[in-house]
Amino acid sequence: MAKAVSGFDLAKDVARELRMVLPRTVAGLNESTGWAPASRRGVRQFGEVMLDELVLSGFSLLGGAPAAVRPLSSCSAAAEELSELGIDRAHADPKPLRVTSLRRRRIAGLRYERMMFEHDPALPKTLEADGLGGPARAVVHLCRHRDGPRPWLIWVHGAGQGGTEDLLLSRIGRMHHKLGFNVAMPVQPGHGCRRREWPAYPDMDPVGNVAGMMRAVSEVRAVVRWAQPQSTAVVVSGISMGTPVAALVSHLERQIGAVTLYTPILGLNAMIARHLGRWGPSRNGFRELLGSAEVAKLTSVIDPLAVDPAPPPHRRLIVGAWHDRMAMREAAIALQERWGGQLYWYDGSHVGHVFSRRVQRVTERFLRGVADDAAVR
Repeated sequence: MAKAVSGFDLAKDVARELRMVLPRTVAGLNESTGWAPASRRGVRQFGEVMLDELVLSGFSLLGGAPAAVRPLSSCSAAAEELSELGIDRAHADPKPLRVTSLRRRRIAGLRYERMMFEHDPALPKTLEADGLGGPARAVVHLCRHRDGPRPWLIWVHGAGQGGTEDLLLSRIGRMHHKLGFNVAMPVQPGHGCRRREWPAYPDMDPVGNVAGMMRAVSEVRAVVRWAQPQSTAVVVSGISMGTPVAALVSHLERQIGAVTLYTPILGLNAMIARHLGRWGPSRNGFRELLGSAEVAKLTSVIDPLAVDPAPPPHRRLIVGAWHDRMAMREAAIALQERWGGQLYWYDGSHVGHVFSRRVQRVTERFLRGVADDAAVR
């Protein structure tokens, strides 16, 4: 009987979400500017924004029923410690990467390697005491040339990604073969082949989300340090939820030569809180917790606006989506105001930019400039 009720509730949730996709799409476009409905461009934009809304609905439905709301008081100790430490002291230097497994594979004609290593991010004491620290198996997908040194691209995926299909969706083959880059794609905790492994990330626990991102930052830094001796230049790139990771790495690893952020997000906990409003009052407790001042204090050590990227302004690229319904375009605007550098606006949605040939051309032109500068040196 309980299963039948649960199935009925899920069916109601699915029906409600599907009913809301169209009005949410229209409302989102009407809130924006530059949408001309009666044009081919307008139809494309409508389809892309609807895709954003469908993905958000999917995240909501697949997330299932959340655990109990963490008491705000249980965030206080971590918030106090992290805010006092600040970004530079909260993120410990990673230990050297020691490969535990390296296997050659192929997907759609593209050869790649799956590299694994054990990694302990040495999180601050309050996070360790909460059971969020300790070693975990890290995974990286690699596309490497056999000669060297070469420029390296470290590509950090977004939420719900991390599978081998990202090698194709992100056009890694073009960057590898056409531009001559070696490419490393770290799999973030809780994603891809790590989806069923500890730790879970992200979810509606604000402390766990901060610890998860700090773990991701530490793993990517370990990959950067492993690749750097074999490189002429290192570029770190992030898409969506990978953008704060890439931003932090570009600050903490001063040898980074360039950084690119695609449809960036600001404040992972705050973004989750905003989208919980889709569920109405049933998620009010989580929304209030994730959007609280205490959690903002906690999240200060993963704030891209608080970093000073090592690459000079002409080696910083931000790609924003004008009709972004997931991260919203305000994040790209705020980052560009803080960072300077190049800002390219794609006239579609958060998800849609992945398929844009114009974004691809902007990316390749930027990476080619980095590679050419490295070759001159």
